[in-house]
Amino acid sequence: MDRPLRRPRDPGAMPDDATDSPFAAYLELLASGAPAEAYERPVLRVRADGADPGRLAAVERAKLLALRVRAELEDRRRREAELAALFATAHDLAGLRDIDAVLQAIVRRARALLGTDAAYLTLNDPAAGDTYMRVTDGSVSARFQELRLGMGEGLGGLVAQTARPYATDAYLRDPRFRHTRIIDSGVRDEGLVAILGVPLRLGSGVIGVLFAADRRSRVFDRRQIALLSSLAAHAAVAIDTANLLAETRSALAELETANEIVRDRGAAVERAADVHDRLTELVLRGGGVHDVTATIAEVLGGRAEFLDEFLDPAAEPPTAVERSRAEGRAVRHGDDWIAAVTAGDELLGAIRLSDRPGLDPVDRRALERAAMVTALLRLARRSAGEAEQRVRGELLDDLLDAPDRAPRLLRERAARLRADLDAPHLVLAARIADEAADAPGDRQRLGAAAAHLAATGHGLAVARDGGVVLLLPHGPGDDATTTARTTARRLEEAAHAPVTVGASRPIPAPAARPGDVATAYAEARRCLDVLHALGRGGEGAAADDFGFLGLLLAGTDGGTQAGEFVTRTIGPVIDYDTRRGTALVRTLDAYYACGMSPARTKDELHVHVNTVSQRLERVGRLLGADWQTPARALEIQLALRLHRLSPALGGE
Repeated sequence: MDRPLRRPRDPGAMPDDATDSPFAAYLELLASGAPAEAYERPVLRVRADGADPGRLAAVERAKLLALRVRAELEDRRRREAELAALFATAHDLAGLRDIDAVLQAIVRRARALLGTDAAYLTLNDPAAGDTYMRVTDGSVSARFQELRLGMGEGLGGLVAQTARPYATDAYLRDPRFRHTRIIDSGVRDEGLVAILGVPLRLGSGVIGVLFAADRRSRVFDRRQIALLSSLAAHAAVAIDTANLLAETRSALAELETANEIVRDRGAAVERAADVHDRLTELVLRGGGVHDVTATIAEVLGGRAEFLDEFLDPAAEPPTAVERSRAEGRAVRHGDDWIAAVTAGDELLGAIRLSDRPGLDPVDRRALERAAMVTALLRLARRSAGEAEQRVRGELLDDLLDAPDRAPRLLRERAARLRADLDAPHLVLAARIADEAADAPGDRQRLGAAAAHLAATGHGLAVARDGGVVLLLPHGPGDDATTTARTTARRLEEAAHAPVTVGASRPIPAPAARPGDVATAYAEARRCLDVLHALGRGGEGAAADDFGFLGLLLAGTDGGTQAGEFVTRTIGPVIDYDTRRGTALVRTLDAYYACGMSPARTKDELHVHVNTVSQRLERVGRLLGADWQTPARALEIQLALRLHRLSPALGGE
């Protein structure tokens, strides 16, 4: 039986119960995707009802928070649309063989990815000595679509001459390039204001320019330049592949006697097409860099591997990688081939193909195409990783700064990150050990390493107070001290600098009691301060490792005061051991540990009881006759423990 049609709700309309619950009204507005102006209506309704100033202020705050959430949701939807368009581009390229259709798809996707009013592609015409408009999308002017430009003219001429991307937010007023009446008239007819151009590079030369343009002033950021450069690289490879196919057909028509050469070229083209299709499939199914190298090795033969060890700022890229990056081509290096993986001017790594010294031009293009696909994959993974890292950091910030958050919302946000905040967790505070040598690069690597550790361990991480904070799951068999030490070691390997880590006591369920996270963080920070005060930077420890000593040493000058206390209390005994090579400190420590019993002390030290008595008599002469009184005994035991704990205080 047909159901009556239900009239959809107007996104800007007030919900039925908004008069009683303006806060619920904002949730309804967020859920319905209402426009920004609709968020003022609950405030107006509450004001019209004569609400008291406190309630009116609360509704105003709710409105601001709701608008912030709406803006964040819009930003995330935009990022998702960009990634979807990028993968759609690869899907279109996989099914197209006609060069005009390929270039039209690239230009259309460029316009969609950058959200511009128009996009177009120009190619050089060596025979005529000028540049012509090959493909346009979003253009409304017939004269603009038929423009032919002299070499070196306009923004495209600047891009072609320098082989670098250029952008302008006011084309007609920009003095950096040569203006001509024809070009400026065409731009004026089209109504373009802001234009970004990136080169179509083939080898060391430029064969054309890919543009994205807006009819209003705007600034193109580095991410947009990198995306347009990647699409331009696809266009250059498509043109080059089309040229190679045309050459092959011409050779088949004109040189019937060169069947063997033609067959070899055909096989190479098939390999290139196979590589193209398989790499596109990898992109569509979310493959990784190692899948790309495995495909290249299987299709072209030899061994393929991805290189990224030179991406450390302190490391210089190998000469072959720099040459490939500069030329935009795969280059020969001994018996290997090197193809730089780049996005715009950024170097993301390189692919090395070994055990295959002979590569014909088509196979070489296939290797270069693999490098381009690798760049796309790394950019996509980076965008996804940055988004997840930001979300994890925001959730941990809320746990630390806003303990009154609703547990249900915290659980829902954590579940989307594959984190279980109803299970026990451990708060760890980490900081570069050498504060004097702490550099922005070290902190950046520390933050990235902490984010990776949190993501792989189903925890949370955020940069805070000059270091990082981690909230990691703590299982029944886990030990806080072991976790702190392991974390310090792993962060040190990633940051290339010693890292000190302090751990709190376990939190039973952070979602149930969010306020415990801030308390545990303060405890982890105190543990961190104690480690630095004891001169144990670069180590990991938990709060329980120090007991009440942590309270004594947590201050900024705790380490200095502790050293003075040790020297004042048992300094003569330490000095005597240092000069004579005796074991008075060890004997004194064992004496207290054995309940001040010489008989048990001699068993602990494996010496004669007379030896223990003689040593204790020497201690009495060094420390004074009252050294065994309760007050002095307590001070001596505390000094002995501090001496044991800290190498900075002279401990062994």
